[in-house]
Amino acid sequence: MENTILTVDDLHLSLQGKKILRGIKMDIWAGHVHAIIGPNGAGKSTLVSAIMGLPGYKPEQGKVYFLGEDITNLQVYERAQRGLTLAWQEPARFEGLSVEKFILTGAKNKCHKRAEEVLEMVGLDPQKYLSRAVDKTLSGGERKRIELASIIAMEPKLILLDEPDSGIDIDALQKIFSLLQSLKKEGITVFAITHSLAVLNQVDHAFLMCCGKVLDKGDVKRIASYFQNKCIPCNHDRLVSVSNEMTS
Repeated sequence: MENTILTVDDLHLSLQGKKILRGIKMDIWAGHVHAIIGPNGAGKSTLVSAIMGLPGYKPEQGKVYFLGEDITNLQVYERAQRGLTLAWQEPARFEGLSVEKFILTGAKNKCHKRAEEVLEMVGLDPQKYLSRAVDKTLSGGERKRIELASIIAMEPKLILLDEPDSGIDIDALQKIFSLLQSLKKEGITVFAITHSLAVLNQVDHAFLMCCGKVLDKGDVKRIASYFQNKCIPCNHDRLVSVSNEMTS
């Protein structure tokens, strides 16, 4: 498609001798909010780690293209320079560093006003948080939103979110919903891993992943049926092998 920002083409990856990704193929459309769902162990976090190029997640087969460029062999910082970034499920702590310095470290516009703006976008009061230290006094939800603020300040083209709803309360979740729509309005593409039907209902397009493969993609309402049924009818090879064992 003309507006494809990221393409994953036949990606295969093994960790510690175990096959995790089995020929993943997907296109991420620019300016949209996408989600990927599936059971624990499906390979979702491995997929985004491979897309970001994290150490230890080099595919043995397949390609990753970002804005039409083959980035399969690029380092993490090279992908970040091109506008690709990843927000962790458990944000890292930078003990003793102020929230403002943490936000502005990778920001394109390194001014006080920009730090205030991005904190407000994630629903945190700049007056209360800019001078605070990024340490254990912050809750998991606060740290997650502060990390999201720092990523917005980088002005990326595509944000990979690993469970943005994890460890936050209902009020914070509503701020995340608003943030997703704000990012979309700014033309920033989002690709989020989630286990939450509430988050899934905020996106434009969804993928269902299981056993290292994409089983379905497209309309969110159809993909959401996974949450109601916990599984969808399919002829996945693992299910076929289990069925054979049971009938033998």
